[in-house]
Amino acid sequence: MFKIAIVLFAVAAVAGLTMAVAHFRGQTPPKLALALLHGLFAASGLVVLLLGLIRIGAGGTPAYALGLFLVAALGGFTLLSYHLRGRPLPNGLVVGHALLAVAGFVTLLAAVFVVGA
Repeated sequence: MFKIAIVLFAVAAVAGLTMAVAHFRGQTPPKLALALLHGLFAASGLVVLLLGLIRIGAGGTPAYALGLFLVAALGGFTLLSYHLRGRPLPNGLVVGHALLAVAGFVTLLAAVFVVGA
């Protein structure tokens, strides 16, 4: 299940990177469809990761990845609220959201391919 979560998060990451590049090029806020696609894949990845943790018993490196992704999701919801209100997205929040998500992704990759969860 963790490998499925990796694929879902990877698709979310591509959409997120696309939005971040557009944001820092001054094309902000991103298109709502792309933001929703990003959120859909990220949320799906969270659900699959959580199910995988429940299946094997919560704990270890995958649980740390889940924690990082959950904090990143809070940032994502905050960014979505800015978007829906038509307010400019704060650069620091965009970067912080991305860094947390990347940290979660790298942690999950390490859990699956290095630690062997």
